[in-house]
This record gives sequence, C-alpha cells and structure tokens, in this order.
Amino acid sequence: MKIYFVRHGHPDYSRDCLTALGHRQAESAAKRLQPCGIERVFSSTMGRAWQTAVHTAELLGLEIAPCDFAREISWGTMDGEPLLDDGNPWLLMERTIAEGQSLCDPDWRSSEYYRNNKFLQTTSGVIAGLDAWLEKLGYKREGDYYRVMRENTDGAVALFSHGNASATMFSHLFNIPLPQVIGLLYIDFTCVTVIELPECYGSLVFPKLVSADAHHIAGLDVENVSGD
Repeated sequence: MKIYFVRHGHPDYSRDCLTALGHRQAESAAKRLQPCGIERVFSSTMGRAWQTAVHTAELLGLEIAPCDFAREISWGTMDGEPLLDDGNPWLLMERTIAEGQSLCDPDWRSSEYYRNNKFLQTTSGVIAGLDAWLEKLGYKREGDYYRVMRENTDGAVALFSHGNASATMFSHLFNIPLPQVIGLLYIDFTCVTVIELPECYGSLVFPKLVSADAHHIAGLDVENVSGD
C-alpha cells in the first residue's frame, strides 16, 4: 500500500482556512496526485487541511473521510510553569542544535524541554490514532514493525494533515526520535510524502520512504511558515 501524506496549503492560521495562494497550491497538489491511483481520501478535521483535501477529492470524485487524530498538535506548559520558547518544538529543535546537544536521543521525552510540555500528550494521541487507522487499512503495529493482516493491500490512499502532525507520524513509522525528524525533514506547503508498506500477507513489514516533494508548487512563491 502506498500512503500519500500531504501537508495543507498556505494558510490563514487565525481563521484556520486556506489563503487564495493556498487554494492554488492545493489545486496543483490535486493534479500531482491525480494519476497516482488513490482510492480513498482522508483528512484532518481542521479547516486548512480539509480545504486542501477538497481539491483532490473533487478531482478524483471521492468523498473525504475525517481523521481527528491527524489534527495539528499543540504545545505549551502543562502546569503553568514557564517553558523555554513556550515549548514550541521547532524552536526547541533549533535550541538543541545551538547548544550542541543530540537530536537523536531516544529518551528525548524526559528532557527539560519536553517533560512538562503538552506536546507529549498531543503527539501520543497522533501516534495512537495513526496505528488504529493503519490497522483498519490492514497493518497492525507489533513492536517496531507492522503485521500485514489481510490480503489485497496494494492500493493507495491520501491523508491530508499538518507539519508537526506529519513529523510525529513519520517519527513513529520509522522509529526515529521526533526532534531528529523535525530537524531532518522539511515539509513545505502541500508537500507530498509517499510511504509504502509492503503487501506480504501475514508478515512483519517496515515502511519505506518513497519520496517527499513539493515541486508541483514551484513558482507559487511565498515565505513558508514551518510547523503546522
């Protein structure tokens, strides 16, 4: 199975919707996805992701299935105690690098940056929701891998989501510390990240990163806003 993870287009964050530019980017993404054999379209229930998904769903003649787990994550203090950079994971990643600390620490959740940060709770919700969703698609999480639970898993689906939510999902899929993924993978507006899960019925499998690109919006220039 191929899963096309798509970040939303250029947003008006205050209104949780796409800008005019965002709609043009979403149209380009839909044309990029049109020949990919996508059979089902899923989306975060936040406005900017849903409006991006609409362009693809309408072009393909498909309905959109809502996925609350794919909503953007939040961050900030859990108990009122101040956090560095308000707990923003992108800024904390930059601080970690500036201080010469490792982004690859598997115990990153217990660091001073994250242990009192609701970022942990919301990312846990994304991970649990992702695994439940994948199990419905025929892939059950077992340890670091996925068990193929049914035959005929050779289709393609698209999931429209957000920057941090997508990074969280990729971190879990590939068993890579989340701060490292945030530092490693640049997810532009309507970036299409293709992940393939093998079709070996009954076997344990590991996902493969096929591609991640946003070339379809070349020429639709705007200063990007990282994170969500």
